[in-house]
This record gives sequence, C-alpha cells and structure tokens, in this order.
Amino acid sequence: MTVRLRTHHLLCILTYIGKGYSPAFTDNMTVIAGRISAGENIEIVEGPDEICAPRFAENNVHCCDESVHNRDLQAAKDVGRILQVPIHPGAKLCLDKPSLKRLRAAFTQDQVRAACIDCQWGDLCTSISIDGYKDTFV
Repeated sequence: MTVRLRTHHLLCILTYIGKGYSPAFTDNMTVIAGRISAGENIEIVEGPDEICAPRFAENNVHCCDESVHNRDLQAAKDVGRILQVPIHPGAKLCLDKPSLKRLRAAFTQDQVRAACIDCQWGDLCTSISIDGYKDTFV
C-alpha cells in the first residue's frame, strides 16, 4: 500500500510523538506513522490527505484553507531541496533512514521550517528536535 500525504505533513511526521488535535486524529496519525516506519511508500497529494481525514468530523477544519495550501508549496520546495528530488502531487518517495536523517538535520537547523511559520505545534516540534527526536514514532 501507499500512504497519501500532503507535502507539509512530511515535516509533521518528523516530530510526531503521539500528540494531536483530538484522540481520533492522534489514533490515525499513529497508524500512519507506523505504516511509514514499516517502509510504506508515500505519494504526495494536493489538499487533504490520510492524516487530515479525522479532522473532517470537527468544526473549523483548516485542511482546505489557502494558508495550508501555501504550507504545502513551501514544504515542497524545502523538502525537495534537501532530498534532491522534485516534490509535487503524484511524486512517490520512501522515508528511509538516510532521508529521515537529512530531513531531521535540516529541520533542526531551520532549513525546512518555512512551512511551519504560525503553526500551533511549532514550539512542541522545536522542543522535540532540540531533544534529538527522542520518542518520535517515525
């Protein structure tokens, strides 16, 4: 199978430690993180993805907002630069150990964080990166 992700979620999974918007969101994200850790390929999609799915039952969902689309565009540039592959809808990749290491090093050095500006999870993700990504699921 393939995990379908919007681009900025490639950054979110780097620091995922089991916290999220709601229990349903967290349960879903944990399953997806497990699939990625098990080596499933990722297909980049435009708009809401498998991670977004539980949020549609909630009020004030931001998944389709222009600001989130802009996060995806910025993340595509940054992640593509670090992984040296074009990141666009339909692109497929595998987050193997070398790729994760490069992305996490870039994340820690704020080289791929432009998409994270104004994200409510920014401080948590920063603390996780400073702590060496201890207890992350991927």
